[in-house]
Amino acid sequence: MRPTDVRKAAVLGSPVAHSLSPVLHGAAFEALGLPWTYERLECDEARLPGLVAGLGDEWVGFSVTMPGKRAALSFASSATPRAIAVGAANTLVRDGDGWLADCTDVDGVVGALRASGFAGGPLGVILGAGGTACAALAAFVDLGITSAVVVVRDLARAADAVESAERLGLSLELARLADTDFAALASSAAVLVNTVPPAATEPLTAALARAPHLLDVIYHPWPTPLATAVTDAGGVVATGLDMLLHQAFGQFTHFTGREAPRQAMRDALFSATGGILPLPL
Repeated sequence: MRPTDVRKAAVLGSPVAHSLSPVLHGAAFEALGLPWTYERLECDEARLPGLVAGLGDEWVGFSVTMPGKRAALSFASSATPRAIAVGAANTLVRDGDGWLADCTDVDGVVGALRASGFAGGPLGVILGAGGTACAALAAFVDLGITSAVVVVRDLARAADAVESAERLGLSLELARLADTDFAALASSAAVLVNTVPPAATEPLTAALARAPHLLDVIYHPWPTPLATAVTDAGGVVATGLDMLLHQAFGQFTHFTGREAPRQAMRDALFSATGGILPLPL
């Protein structure tokens, strides 16, 4: 494939109209002089296999958002070890006659934390046990964290997180929301990752503010009460918008085979979101 050949990529999701992925990838294509296109395609998990299989060879890859990440992994003909460990894929890239699945959400968590100055530590705490929590567990391994606590309302809903931790070889403890001493837990954590809505954490902000480092995946509206509490207590905060930026770098390289133009992508996202967050690289 010649670098000047027009190729297509898109983000798949439902709903997808709000996605900022076209901002990131469009800016990257422009920065490198690639006359490629990047679209939003409304697609749920049931439609994903048929939609991707029915597209022409000009389509090089897809960003996959909710609710299609598990369907993307199941559809792919091959997958990276981290996508298998997480149990979901946010990236599909054409690989010969098939599709390779990857989970650059892991890069998003790692990049967001490192860019905000996270220096590591033994224990990571996650509020919630959904797909983002599983990606965060894989990121913990990359960051040198050796054990994790996942806090949920219902322990039965944490099965995916338990399976991911087992595949990753990460020591995991589950804790019920109603039974947790959040002040003690936050104080003992090197990092707290919040994946649940602000309403769920607002009654706990005073206790959770003891965490020295927070990644709050919620970035709209900003700031969240939890982010404000941690900042006011002297802690450091990274956000879901940072995650979005850092996960896109690996996706772009998958799609194009080129190093991502990080500054151009960062500047485009900063502008598109009104400069509400600094988005460190």
